[in-house]
Amino acid sequence: MVTADRRTRRRLAAWTLLIAIVLGSFVVRLIDIQVVRAAELAEESEARRSIPVTVYGARGDIVDANGVPLADSVYRYDITVSPRFVRDYTRTDEETGAKVTTTVADALAAVAAIVEGDPIAMRAEIEAQLAENPEDDHAYLARRVTTEQFQAVRELDIPWVYWERLPSRTYPNGQIAGNLVGFLGTDGPLTGFERGLDDCLAATNGTSTYERGADGVRLPGTTVVQQEAVDGGTLHLTIDADLQWFAQQTIAEQAIAIGADWATAWVVRVDDAHVIAAADWPTVDPNDVDGTAVDNLGSRSFSAPFEPGSVIKPLTFAALLDAGLTSPGEQVVAPGRLPTIDGYSITDAWAHDDLRLTAAGVLVRSSNTGTSVLSERLSVQQRHDYLAAFGIGQETAVDFLGESSGRLPDPETIDGHTALTQMFGQGMSATSAQIASAYQALANGGVRLPLTLVAGCEYPDGTMTHLPSGEGVRAVSEAAAETTLAMMQGVATDSAIARTIDIPGYRVAAKTGTAEVAENGRYTDQRIISVAGVAPADDPQYVVVVTYGKPDTMRTSATAAPTFRAIMTQVLTTFRVAPSSEPAPRLPLAW
Repeated sequence: MVTADRRTRRRLAAWTLLIAIVLGSFVVRLIDIQVVRAAELAEESEARRSIPVTVYGARGDIVDANGVPLADSVYRYDITVSPRFVRDYTRTDEETGAKVTTTVADALAAVAAIVEGDPIAMRAEIEAQLAENPEDDHAYLARRVTTEQFQAVRELDIPWVYWERLPSRTYPNGQIAGNLVGFLGTDGPLTGFERGLDDCLAATNGTSTYERGADGVRLPGTTVVQQEAVDGGTLHLTIDADLQWFAQQTIAEQAIAIGADWATAWVVRVDDAHVIAAADWPTVDPNDVDGTAVDNLGSRSFSAPFEPGSVIKPLTFAALLDAGLTSPGEQVVAPGRLPTIDGYSITDAWAHDDLRLTAAGVLVRSSNTGTSVLSERLSVQQRHDYLAAFGIGQETAVDFLGESSGRLPDPETIDGHTALTQMFGQGMSATSAQIASAYQALANGGVRLPLTLVAGCEYPDGTMTHLPSGEGVRAVSEAAAETTLAMMQGVATDSAIARTIDIPGYRVAAKTGTAEVAENGRYTDQRIISVAGVAPADDPQYVVVVTYGKPDTMRTSATAAPTFRAIMTQVLTTFRVAPSSEPAPRLPLAW
């Protein structure tokens, strides 16, 4: 009989042998990995590694007051290869089950046909990369192809072709508000709100990684996101894209007809100072920046101040009325020539003897001498302070990229001649934006609200920033502003351009301006012509300002009147403004 001790020894021997066999197999495997196949496995491990990828967030949209996109982002794709893995490859035909080999030349030709590229140039680029670095892991076959092209390339299922998704900027309405929106360049945002409010629009990119096998093929299910991308905010503008288009088209047609160098047109809502249109001509199409001269890439309305001429006179009369220094019916003698200092004098645009005008007549007839006679009643400091209260000499609240403050002379150093000429828009300068803001104050009972072009920036989480400020500045009293508007209505009823500025059914308060252009310190025969006004004058709702710079023909403000009427009519129609209920007052203009 086998004793218990003997059976125990046999079992122990068996287990010892089994353990020795298992350990031996591990040793053999370890030797195989660390010695026999070390080089092969090291190469495979190097090939099968985590590949970092940038996950691009989308840049925020820029939209008009109705949500119409003026700038948006669509995804484009860069088609890339890993040059060190580029080789012929074999696939199994799904229908026949046969093995089919595709050459590098055939694969590149298929890609080139989709992306409209050159397969020979693609092959040359790959070979050049490899010649420089045999381990090169990245080269481009095509840049920024459409989603449809990318999908077609992906369906080719070429193992060494990859892709990178990135957002691309488009401007679906082209030139409409191009002067305001701006555009992107290869180095980022360059002009307009694209650059000025990049902190709202810019996205935050994320990162992810994926594993790649020894043959260079991306392994399914291995993508890991380390940081999520965050899209940029949506920038809401106050402009109406349709009205912006109309204003741009209208000033362009007239500017070309009269040979003007440039033109601007503004529409501002009175009760909140929202800019409904801010048109420049020439302007830029952000989709075709190279087709635009450098001087026209920004917004002239903000960046190019000019001597505005007589459109400044309503501000002067509002100041005089506010200070209690005149009244609409005051009898004024406007001399044919008014001497100032050092042999200088002020004259009107037409030669005349002394004119017996009322204060309202001085404004409607646009007499420089009559305006100067009245302006002398204000101290030099008062003249400066009233113009400043209307926003002259300072940037608007829009704070547009490249905005100019214009020029309002220092009352401490201004000469006696300019101290008077500034009151009818010479010897000082202002932008179209500043003039529109000043007229908003006149129409708003004397309170100048912050000019607003940005309604806010809305982020993906719903938060809003860049909200406009509502605090206003009182420029003149309500009575002074209303009386000034009453006087201005004479331009639409009793002036030489009444027929071309009048809008049937609506009372219009307006002022024309024809300013001489100074070059090298002397005034030339070139002109800047403007019409600025308010409607309905009895219930002010909208301001329109139209300006043409250096026309070759028809150099009087009457040339701007048809454009003013067309745009104001379009505004009143678009927003269904009720007609005036009573006719305009007919104030005496002479005595």
